[in-house]
Amino acid sequence: QGQPVESGGALVQPGGSLTLSCAASGSTSRYYAIGWFRQAPGKEREGVSCISVSDGHTYYADSVKGRFTISRDTASNTVLLRMNSLNTEDTGVYYCAFAYNFWATAWDRPHMYDSWGQGTQVTVSA
Repeated sequence: QGQPVESGGALVQPGGSLTLSCAASGSTSRYYAIGWFRQAPGKEREGVSCISVSDGHTYYADSVKGRFTISRDTASNTVLLRMNSLNTEDTGVYYCAFAYNFWATAWDRPHMYDSWGQGTQVTVSA
């Protein structure tokens, strides 16, 4: 069972943009879904976005719709999360996760995912 490896976290000013990358050791086609979660200090881990590997359907939390875009690059076995118009509430540790089974109604539930990365820190601050 492969483990995701996240990268791309940084300190960015409000209104700025950032792209996170989630790398897999092999093909991402072996998974049913790949999700991005985040956790701010003192808060629970929350689902940010998800992409279904079978049909490419994407899912977003209401708080990031229109600002974040998830995509999958099959050539490099990576999943990207492009984040625009960042604000201070986007600050947190961002985690990538792989799911071997997938239910669309539960895309944002951590328990649905089987393998987690170590996370990458995103800080939005002036």
